[in-house]
Amino acid sequence: MKIIPARKKDAQFIARSIVWAVGEELARKLAGNDHTLDDVHTLFRELAEREDTQYSYRNTIVAIDDNDEAVGALIAYDGAKLRMLKEPFISACREKFGRDMSAMGDECDADEYYIDTLAVDPAYRGRGIARRLLEAGVDMAKPVGKPAGLLVEKSNHRARNLYEKTGFRKIGERPFASEIMDHLIHSEDLETRKRVCQNCEK
Repeated sequence: MKIIPARKKDAQFIARSIVWAVGEELARKLAGNDHTLDDVHTLFRELAEREDTQYSYRNTIVAIDDNDEAVGALIAYDGAKLRMLKEPFISACREKFGRDMSAMGDECDADEYYIDTLAVDPAYRGRGIARRLLEAGVDMAKPVGKPAGLLVEKSNHRARNLYEKTGFRKIGERPFASEIMDHLIHSEDLETRKRVCQNCEK
């Protein structure tokens, strides 16, 4: 198993990973009563195939097996670009589902490199793949000069345990997807975040 930049051909797997990460219940809510979970997969696959969206394959790394098949994915990007990257998602939800997602709060700050999605195929879980992807995501933040950050549900103790073992620490809370989530920053980058925040205020 190795970790590589995602390819356009991985778009379908990226879509499945997003649904795994948010959960089928939330995905079905996004679709509404007139659409199916397959429609949600299609929406995210189309967004993953593009180069200008938060869910683009260009913002994704994948873990691949010996058959060159993706078995895990991590999506991450510069938080300062979130609103620009999110616009295609907002437009697609409006066109496909008749849903206005423009009032959604921002899931990250401009002064962090945001780890949006982390998921592993259920058949490959428990093998350390998520941790390797997460560590690679932290490394992706370094050239950008911003700390890696993410959100975690308060009830998701398994994910929180992984994040903390990988060096993330809670710095606050953030409302997102109709609930209050914990906001974590990679601990080695806390000083970097303070410097970036100070520069943002100037």
